[in-house]
Amino acid sequence: MHPRLKEILVHKRSEVESLRKRGLPDGSGKGLSPVRDFKKAISKPDRIGLIAEIKFASPSAGMIRERTDPCAIGRMYEENGVSAISLLTDSRFFGGDLNDLPRLKEAVSVPVLRKDFILDEIQLRESFLYGADAILLIARILSKEELKELIAVSKALGLIPLTEIHNCDDLEKAVDGGAEIIGINNRDLDTFGVSLQTTLDLAPLIPKGCVKVSESGISGKEEIGLLRRAGIQAVLVGTSIMKNGEMAAKLRELVCACNPARERDDRG
Repeated sequence: MHPRLKEILVHKRSEVESLRKRGLPDGSGKGLSPVRDFKKAISKPDRIGLIAEIKFASPSAGMIRERTDPCAIGRMYEENGVSAISLLTDSRFFGGDLNDLPRLKEAVSVPVLRKDFILDEIQLRESFLYGADAILLIARILSKEELKELIAVSKALGLIPLTEIHNCDDLEKAVDGGAEIIGINNRDLDTFGVSLQTTLDLAPLIPKGCVKVSESGISGKEEIGLLRRAGIQAVLVGTSIMKNGEMAAKLRELVCACNPARERDDRG
């Protein structure tokens, strides 16, 4: 495990302990829209679902984009045809803010994924109260028992877990834990290196019936075409959108690559 990731997890465990001590806020979710169907949104037939991410920084890339209003970005994402939105809520390492989550939920009508380092059930209940429709669970940082429990609690709350894997051991954990949406992270959490070959190797091993998502290292139509041929049903793209000077144009390129019918319509 990369030293930076170890640092993140130490800090995240401290955050969890603080959350346990102060407890969850009362009535955080009052007035929020009902939970939206993340799974359905990203797994429509004859297209690849685009999960567009809002993140302003990362440990591997540093500062990606100057922080602006996530709601404005989210509305622009939706206007350009994304299937769902992923919001980084970690503040120290990714420049996120959990308080953006309920605001974003009300600003858009597509499902919103809370992306963070989820280690404990209380973070799931927090995610629900703040309006998340789905959450990320990272197999690498959880034991088999922890992952199974968090998947079960997520489903009980009505949240959809996107279970992230990077190797066969992770995949076994995810399947045994009851994961229905499996995200293949092309980033190696030991080195932070990225290779789409990870998806190409693991996708055929994922059981039929699971939604297959590819994450990291996806920047254009060439990669999306390759992933489509590998049977991938959705992609999660963040950095290549957020760092682009013409975000809307980049989104349209990606959406058209994900949806061949739309690309043909745009060509007239």
